[in-house]
Amino acid sequence: MALILKGAPVAAAMTEKMKTRSDALRARGIVPTLAILRVGARDDDLSYERGAMKRAEKAGIDVRNEVLPADADEGTFFGTLEKLNNDPGVHGILMFRPLPKHLDGEKARKMLAPAKDVDGCTDGSLAGVFTNTRLGFPPCTAEAAMEILHYYNIPVSGKKAAVIGRSLVIGRPVAMMLMHENATVTICHTRTPDVPAVTREADIVIAASGQMRSVGAEYLAAGQTVVDVGIGWSEELQKLCGDVRYEEAEELVAALTPVPGGVGAVTTAVLCRHVIEAAERSML
Repeated sequence: MALILKGAPVAAAMTEKMKTRSDALRARGIVPTLAILRVGARDDDLSYERGAMKRAEKAGIDVRNEVLPADADEGTFFGTLEKLNNDPGVHGILMFRPLPKHLDGEKARKMLAPAKDVDGCTDGSLAGVFTNTRLGFPPCTAEAAMEILHYYNIPVSGKKAAVIGRSLVIGRPVAMMLMHENATVTICHTRTPDVPAVTREADIVIAASGQMRSVGAEYLAAGQTVVDVGIGWSEELQKLCGDVRYEEAEELVAALTPVPGGVGAVTTAVLCRHVIEAAERSML
């Protein structure tokens, strides 16, 4: 039976450290502040926003909500983003994506100031991931996967890791982060022949393809650590599920993140830590 790598204790430990750093900033007159820029009211955005606000309160971070209607024009949206970029009282900006189709998402991504890009979506932030420098911030979900490995003392250096998925949000960034910690990494994707043959040989498997319940026992082997980054609603099972068929993996591997309650629970904590780090950088 696998060790279940729950996200709640990881997030709690991170939050305790963040509160200490936040208190130190406030003692110096700096209030760490996150601006949430949301266009419309998508259910997934609202859910993440609620989680981020709760975590921010616990971490001692103020939140400013900039909510625009779904039909907001480009002038209004980009004017709001520019205002947040230029506001010294805002240390981090969470810009919900994808934007409505009438707004230029690529332009918005390029316009967002990397120094305030606490969700890791700008070219500057991604360059920082690949060069292993703190230019901007890594994507939160990718960093959350690494935080779980660290918290549960899962060895990374010298291990084989297989990442299923090559997105810029999770797959490629987490592969680089594993490599920076001296893992030997293989990225699997839709053109990879015989993905199960690759993943069965890995010590660590990161499932991040976004294909719900696509990774079963045939992909896995005894002794592995499996981090499931996917999440979606299964109509068949009437519950939230990840990319991994949990009931099959639990009986086989050594350690496994649950869905829900795994990586997602840590992601907002990473976001908040980025805000505090941005506030600390503002003092330099």
